[in-house]
Amino acid sequence: MRHSPARIVSLPRAAASTAAVFAAALAATLAVAGPAAAAATITVVGEAKRTAPPDMAVLTTGVVTNAKTADDALAANSKAVSEVIAALKAAGIAPNDISTSSFSIQPQQSYPQPPSREQPKLIGFEVRNSVRITVRDLGKLGGLLDKVVQSGANQASGLSFSLADTDRLEGEARAASVKDAIEQAKGVAAAAGLRLTRIMSIQPEGQSGGPIIPAPMMMKADSARMAVPVEAGEIEVRARTVLVYEAEPQ
Repeated sequence: MRHSPARIVSLPRAAASTAAVFAAALAATLAVAGPAAAAATITVVGEAKRTAPPDMAVLTTGVVTNAKTADDALAANSKAVSEVIAALKAAGIAPNDISTSSFSIQPQQSYPQPPSREQPKLIGFEVRNSVRITVRDLGKLGGLLDKVVQSGANQASGLSFSLADTDRLEGEARAASVKDAIEQAKGVAAAAGLRLTRIMSIQPEGQSGGPIIPAPMMMKADSARMAVPVEAGEIEVRARTVLVYEAEPQ
């Protein structure tokens, strides 16, 4: 069987040029796709904190009174609270820094001991009235607490410290957390043999807090009239930043 001799097919000049352009385009596409396919992401969480002494306090205090009738309990309570508020104003607390935080009138009952089947008996009424005080000069806080007790307050439900302006402290903590995240990303990339190329996302978070005395405290006047010792401590502001980097092989 005879085979036909092989033929060499020559493309027209225009077709050859088109094929060359296509091959070049394909090579360029593969060159770009190679590094992109090898791209990686690095996610780090930067953290930082900043502290500062507080410059203000919020105190909640009040009066609890008991009497046989609701009218008597209310009258005694109103008189005592009025004296507390007058003492606060005399100590230099501005009227807009004094506000009523809670008020209640509750019946008081006596419950018989088992096995008695007698019904509970009404024995009186309890009135509670609390005020919230903002103290903007911490140097006066100890003496103010003493004045509040001397004026008739017999209960305090909370004392907290804070900053009038936390923006500066929060900004410093946030900036420091970003720097911490960047340094972490650099370290991770170097250890993995990668090069950081660009930041893909930044997610800042923040949280602040301070010392608080939340437990209710019964207060009793002391004839010595000593200023109450108070330690304000420091306000701590924390910040976190989640940083996502794109990286590629070096």
